[in-house]
Amino acid sequence: MDSYPAVEAHGLIGDLQTAALVSINGTLDWFCAPRFDSPSIFGGLLDRRRGGYFQISPDGVDYTSKQLYLPGTPILITRFLSSDGVGELVDFMPVAGDRPTDRHRLVRMLRVVRGSMRFRADCRPRFNYGRDPYKLEAYPDGSVLRSTTQSLTLGTIRYAERLSEEHERRRTEEGLCVVATLHEGEAGGVVLETNSPDPPRAYSPDEVREMLEETRDFWRRWLDRSRYTGRWREMVERSAMTLKLMTYAPTGALIAAPTAGLPEQVGGERNWDYRYTWIRDASFSVHALLGLGFTDEAAGYLRWLGDRVQDAERDGVPLQIMYRVDGSPDLTEEVLGHLEGYRGSGPVRVGNGAARQLQLDIYGEALNSIHLADSHGLKGPHQAWLRIVRIIDWLCDNWDQPEDGIWESRAGPQDYTYGRLMSWVALDRAIRLADRHGRPADTGRWVTARNAIYDQIMTRGFHPGRGAFVQHYATDVLDAALLAMPSVGFVTPTDPMWQLTLRAMDSELVSDSLVYRYNPDASPDGLAGDEATFTMCTFWYVQALAESGRLDDARLTFEKMLTYASPLGLYAEEIAPSGEQMGNFPQAFSHLSLISTAVNLDRLLDARP
Repeated sequence: MDSYPAVEAHGLIGDLQTAALVSINGTLDWFCAPRFDSPSIFGGLLDRRRGGYFQISPDGVDYTSKQLYLPGTPILITRFLSSDGVGELVDFMPVAGDRPTDRHRLVRMLRVVRGSMRFRADCRPRFNYGRDPYKLEAYPDGSVLRSTTQSLTLGTIRYAERLSEEHERRRTEEGLCVVATLHEGEAGGVVLETNSPDPPRAYSPDEVREMLEETRDFWRRWLDRSRYTGRWREMVERSAMTLKLMTYAPTGALIAAPTAGLPEQVGGERNWDYRYTWIRDASFSVHALLGLGFTDEAAGYLRWLGDRVQDAERDGVPLQIMYRVDGSPDLTEEVLGHLEGYRGSGPVRVGNGAARQLQLDIYGEALNSIHLADSHGLKGPHQAWLRIVRIIDWLCDNWDQPEDGIWESRAGPQDYTYGRLMSWVALDRAIRLADRHGRPADTGRWVTARNAIYDQIMTRGFHPGRGAFVQHYATDVLDAALLAMPSVGFVTPTDPMWQLTLRAMDSELVSDSLVYRYNPDASPDGLAGDEATFTMCTFWYVQALAESGRLDDARLTFEKMLTYASPLGLYAEEIAPSGEQMGNFPQAFSHLSLISTAVNLDRLLDARP
């Protein structure tokens, strides 16, 4: 456990209230409870010694390991292969339901399918990001590891009485260790439960089989609701399941990623906590979910968004760019100085100080998602419309001011072109909604503001010397966020100004199909270091190519992008030049843009003569 596994060498499991990452060597090295944004119990991803982990792997034998998902589910199977035997570790979390709970179960079932294999299970939790001490309580059928704020109960999965004669369980200075030999057809394992009031007990084979089958059936029934039957179906469905795993069922809020502190550059300081719900990211998810037919999930997020609008209206403040999954606005940023960070990448931050930034684009993403949902039959009530009116009236007064931008620069506000673009979208979609349903609003004022934004972008956002739309009005730097210009209807894909911009991005931001967000050297963002290519921007680039008529280029770029997925079909936030995935993992932005791009590209390919 001295070395860090690659970010992409992990599988994601979850129960719709929290999630866990299991590496290809059988190590549970990220798990927070009771929610995605709770302190970690296992945080070995951020510190191999102090973060905590639970590894189950072969002992004393050379082996190779591979991972796969049980088809149509997020049930993770890690296979250990040696000359003497083949073992399988099955990890999953039974669905927790849509009512918040402190009790979450994580099943780690071990079985041997050929020969025999000796295994070692080493459980070393570190509660509250490794800051809280704990004590171990031993029972006949398991153990309880208890801190001052949380407990973790380990109950044994008992398949055969003879196993009790062939295994060794002992307490170590770091936690609990069990060594056992299993033969072909035999199985064992453990059920972890957080904050259980009951003592640990033995689980029978029938109980574990029932939990597995219920979990499997839930996910397959959910996936059967997808309407997508086009190209790349397997990748699209895996991305849909990944987004579902990152959705907090009690509120419908989609987190940006289940992890915190994974760096954009190894050894750098761009290490952020993404376990929260961004208005922008979650609004984009409505497009992806509705494109597949998942209207319930889209409606759940829109209800959550409506509650945030109501909260902001009550408090007399603009929308915050992100919130906790329960809607709380408190995301105070804190540095965990006792953790070294992934491969020494510090500081490790939890919370997110960018929450208080002004980012005007979020209103465009929110209104665009509401407009799209409305066209799919998800129509809001009268009170929701009145809140939209107040938001748009506020935007009419505030769109023309410096802000912090989509990429959350910490170098100070600027007149970002993308922020203006999405303010135009917000006004445009609100006008369409008012006209579509005859709703009361000062649409004359809205039209005036919308047109003013359009004129400003065309005169100040397009840099004549650069021959391209640029990041903000005081620079000639390109920005991949502007790849959205044709898809939101601001420019036609054949407009000469847009074609010049796309060609400029081709030459400066694109590296063998992968796309950088911008050049941080030319546009300082207040942080040291560089970053890798941004996965979402690459998918946006594919869509921009396709909309511009370059379908062959678009398809080749998309197919190349699929080769960068992890073996399980997962994407982090960024991809390094070496092909290594970087940043928090898996990333909602990456998967929702994959879905939307696949749906649109598939449609355009089918329509091509």
